[in-house]
This record gives sequence, C-alpha cells and structure tokens, in this order.
Amino acid sequence: NTLRLWSAQATQAFDLSIFNAGDYAQAVRAQTFAENISKVLYPEDSTPQGKELRLQQQYFFVACSLRDFIDGQGPDFDLHDLPERVIFQLNDTHPVIAVPELMRILIDERGFEWEDAWAVTSKCFAYTCHTLLPEALEVWSVDLLGRLLPRHLEIIYKINEEFLDLVRETWPDDYLRMGRMSIIAEYPERGVRMAFLATVAGIKVNGVAALHSQLLRDKVLNDFAELWPDKFTNVTNGVTPRRFMKLANPDLSNLITDAIGSGWVTDLERLQELAPLAEDPEFRAAFAKAKQANKIRLRDRLRVRDGIELPTDQMLDVMVKRLHEYKRQTLKLLHIVSLYEQIVSGKVKASEVTPRSFVFGAKAAPGYRMAKQIIHLINAVGASVNNEPLVEGRLKVFFPANYNVTLAERLIPAADLSEQISLAGMEASGTGNMKFALNGALTIGTDDGANVEIRELVGDDNFFLFGMDEPKVAELGARGYQPGEYYESNPQLKATLDLIASGHFSGGDPMTFEPVVSNLVHHDRFMALADFGSYIEAQQRVDALYSDPEAWTRSAILNVARCGFFSSDRSMKDYIKRIWNTPPAL
Repeated sequence: NTLRLWSAQATQAFDLSIFNAGDYAQAVRAQTFAENISKVLYPEDSTPQGKELRLQQQYFFVACSLRDFIDGQGPDFDLHDLPERVIFQLNDTHPVIAVPELMRILIDERGFEWEDAWAVTSKCFAYTCHTLLPEALEVWSVDLLGRLLPRHLEIIYKINEEFLDLVRETWPDDYLRMGRMSIIAEYPERGVRMAFLATVAGIKVNGVAALHSQLLRDKVLNDFAELWPDKFTNVTNGVTPRRFMKLANPDLSNLITDAIGSGWVTDLERLQELAPLAEDPEFRAAFAKAKQANKIRLRDRLRVRDGIELPTDQMLDVMVKRLHEYKRQTLKLLHIVSLYEQIVSGKVKASEVTPRSFVFGAKAAPGYRMAKQIIHLINAVGASVNNEPLVEGRLKVFFPANYNVTLAERLIPAADLSEQISLAGMEASGTGNMKFALNGALTIGTDDGANVEIRELVGDDNFFLFGMDEPKVAELGARGYQPGEYYESNPQLKATLDLIASGHFSGGDPMTFEPVVSNLVHHDRFMALADFGSYIEAQQRVDALYSDPEAWTRSAILNVARCGFFSSDRSMKDYIKRIWNTPPAL
C-alpha cells in the first residue's frame, strides 16, 4: 500500500514588500496560516477558529488524496469507470467532504453532466460509522461551509434535493420524516449532517461491532435503514496479532508457537488449538510465568519513563482508553475510593482486600473540561492512596502521562484485569478490549460494543459481566433517571461520594472536585451510579477467582484461545466480501 503524508504550504511564503514596511509578523502570516492545516492534530474546536481549522484540514486531506488517486490513473483513463478501480472507505464523518469534492472534480473539471457524475460518485464511497453518540456525528454549519467551500455547499444542496424527492416518492406527505432525513438540519442552526450525506452517497454503511451495527440500523440511522435495508452491514473491528501479540508479547508468543506452531500469526483462529492446554498444569505454569515476566518488563519501563514503582506481586487492574464520560473512568474511580474508604474507616480490614495496582491511561480532548477534572481527581486519589499507610501493600493507583502505543505494548501484555465498563449502548466497538483478551487478561465489562462478542466467544465463566444491557438503559432513561436516588439508597456509594465531596483528596477544599460530584449526583448522563452496585458485586467475583491462581490462569488461557476472531485479517476479509466486492491481493 501507498501511504501519503500531506503537508500544507503557502503559495507565497514570504511577502517582501510587507516585510520592508516593517510588519515582520504579517510578512510570514500566509506561511504560518497554511502550515497550521497539516501541523495541528485535532485542533480544539469549541471556538469558531478551531471549527474553521478542522474543516480546512478535512478538506485539505480529502482534496489531496482524491487528486493523487485520480491523477495516478493516467491521462487516458475514463473516469466513468472509476467505480471499477476504487472504493473510498469513509472512516467516520471526517472525510465525508470527499463526496462533493469528487462531484466537483467530475462536473467542473472533467465536464460530466450531473447525472453521470452522481452515477459514478454514488458507487465510489462506503461509510464506516464509529459512534453512537449524536454529538459525535459531525454537523457543519451552513454559514461556515458556505464561506469556506461555497461550491461544495451548492453540490450538497443539489444532492439533498434529489434525495428528498426519493423520500417524498417513498413516503408521500410524511413531512416529519423528510425533516428527520434531510441532509440539511434546520435546528438549532442550519447545518450539513455529514453522516446523512455519507449514508446517502455510500454503497454500504457499516458499524464496527454486532451490537453497534444493530443500534445504527434501529436507532441512529433507522429511517435510512428502512429506505435501504440492504445498504447496512457489520464489520467487527480487529487488531493485528503481529504488533499486539508477536511484537508486544514475545514470551507469550513463543509459548504459543512452541505449543501449536507459528501459523497462528497469520491465521489467528488457530489459537483455538490452545484450549485443551488450559487443563495442562505445565502449560498453565508457563503461561503464568510469561505474565509475570511482562509485569517485570512493565515495571522497568515505568520506573525509567515515569518514576513509577509498580508492584509486580499484585493484580494489575488496567483501564486505558480515551477519557470520556461514557467510558466511565469515574465508575472505576468510585470502586477504588470505595475500597480505600472502607479500609481507612475501619469497616474492612486491609488484609481482607485483594492487593491491586490500578493503572489508568487516557487523554482528553483539549476543550473537554469535565474530562480534565476527572483526570485531576484520579491523580489526586492516587496521591492519597499511594501515601496512606493503612492501605500499604493493598492498593496502588497510577496514571502515567502520555499513554501511547509504545507504552501499550508493555502494559497490555502485563494486565490481569481489563476494564471495559462503558454504559451499554454507547461504545461502538473498542479494540483495547480485544488486545487485552488476546494477551491473557480477563475482562470485567458491560454488554456493550465488542464486549458482547468477546463474552459470547470466551463464555460467561471467563468474563465478568455486570450492569444494565442496552434495552434496560433505554427503559431507565425513558422513565426519567434520577441518580440521586441511587446515591441516597446505597450506603457504600454515598460514603464514597461523600469522601470525595468532603475535600479529602483536595487538601480539605470541598470545591475542587464539586463539579465532578455534582455532575454524578444530579445528572450522571451515563448512569455510573445506577451500575455501581452491580459493578461492585462483579469486582467481588473478580477477587474470588483471583484468589485461585490456577482457575484464573485457566480462564486467561481460554480468553486467548477463543479470541482469534478479533484479527484485523478477518476484518479486512469482511470488508472485501461485504463491501468492496474485490478479490484479495494475496
């Protein structure tokens, strides 16, 4: 494959006349402005300037890539045959401006009539949706799009006009449906719904896990699924075993190869051959030895990288993912504070608590204030826990900075417990959950995203399920969720939140974390308090199994053996078969 890395430059980088007039900053302004387009990753978009830069970036990368591909076909290639050469996979809504850009190229530069251009364009794109959160489906304001890309907005209007003609023919006089399905939203401001544009233009629309794809059809894009039921499909995500097993976990990889041969690296389903070895005491011992070696390797990395002294004789309980309220790092934190509160208050003896090291890894969007406050709270709790003599040897909390793939390659193979605790119906898929399971961590999780498929494959006995499923979440939301009722009725939860609210983790200042506590008790959009009791019960099941090392290792081996489905090789084959309809290259 060819990987292009585009760089934006000004057509006139330096204006000598302005420089000679004494305005040195203005003289290079054009160059600075242009370089920002390919320099700033995920610009903070809560401001008009940030939104504008994001749209400029999206158009820039799309325009470069389309031009590069089309020019690469040669001067004699008939673009009417473009669908025979390529499918552009729209990876979420960010590149969807490619649809009007291809129309513009065909009509304005290559002289196509509208009908011919649309016949080509509507066969060249497929859309992968990566979210269920409405706010994550991009909507660009008509004002901004019209100012930056007026020709593209004109083309979008025309696409929408013809699409609404089809809706009108299919459901005459159903004006509410037309409003729901229009690519142009009217409220709260006029905007272009990029997910709708991608759905209208794409030959296929897929989600990235079985549950996610079902919810896309049933809820997020249900009107479109009713119009085009055959357009919707599923391709569950996968991860590459070359990086996230063979490279990241050589001890386990060598153990697997010695047991079943090397073919598993390119045919991950062969991991099933490991299942009988879960009953072999010698293999279990070797498996546990590899896990311990990975913990030591992680300890050594964190010691040098972050000055963290990670215990290697405790359960390694890991939650690494983007910091977002729906992923519920707060629920994990409430569990930690609950354990801490019970020990320091004397309700529970420290010796009765399973020794655990909790490791968080996360980054927050620049303008996401609540996420930043949650990061602050996790670190504050860690500072208290790690310096409290009463919990010494039982609880440790670490949040190494700048979580990235390099650290992941050490952390994931070392983990004992994988935290996948998003509110059911919110996570599209997740891939960290797959990486952890393939490396022999057990999962505690909700029935959300690809957790559903992991649990079905590994079996209920080897997965710690808790919490509401998606229909129950929807039912509770429809009734009117009142988080304060859970706070008042659960003494353990109340004591946990009250300790945070008291200022215990903020030098006695109750206002420092008041926004986090208040948000949970009075709003709690992602129902962490509703699932708290079930989560605590599931963690008790974790403790019970971990107290039996042989049983734990057996379950860990079965997780590895039964998760071969989650290979990126299988994902690519699914795209080839279900969407691209092309023979594989190899």
